[in-house]
Amino acid sequence: MKHLYKLFTLLLVAMFACSFTSCSNDEEMEEPSIEVTPANLHGTWKLVEWNNGEKVPEGTYCYIVFDRREQTYVMYQKFDSMYGRRITGSFKIKNDPYLGYVISGDYDYNRGDWNQSYIVTRLLKSGSMVWTGKDDTADISRYERCVEVPAEIIKESKEMAE
Repeated sequence: MKHLYKLFTLLLVAMFACSFTSCSNDEEMEEPSIEVTPANLHGTWKLVEWNNGEKVPEGTYCYIVFDRREQTYVMYQKFDSMYGRRITGSFKIKNDPYLGYVISGDYDYNRGDWNQSYIVTRLLKSGSMVWTGKDDTADISRYERCVEVPAEIIKESKEMAE
């Protein structure tokens, strides 16, 4: 009986000691990704990093506003011109069993499909997501959710369309 009592005491001490070592304040809990759906993409997103971690150069921008109901988007971008552009179209999301969630789209007015599809990873409730080119895995972009497209960018794109 004494051996059983000593074994039980030793077991309790070991469990108590392990409880201190297993929980560390230094460990950061990584926020889990959420499912990539039109509802979870709905809203305004700003491109903050591209080319695998580089900040978007000053004077260059890309905002995408997703509409979950119609599965459409409005993009405001300034990459290849000295003026901003407003581009519209539709998007779709497919859950590929090997790649994960893949977003693809097309442009309105018969302008064709996006240059490539993107694998969407790290979509977080806190408001960020990462897109990786399906056919070019070096094409990595990070977006952050924002409240709205700045008024001056919308105004600039309307003036250019007139």
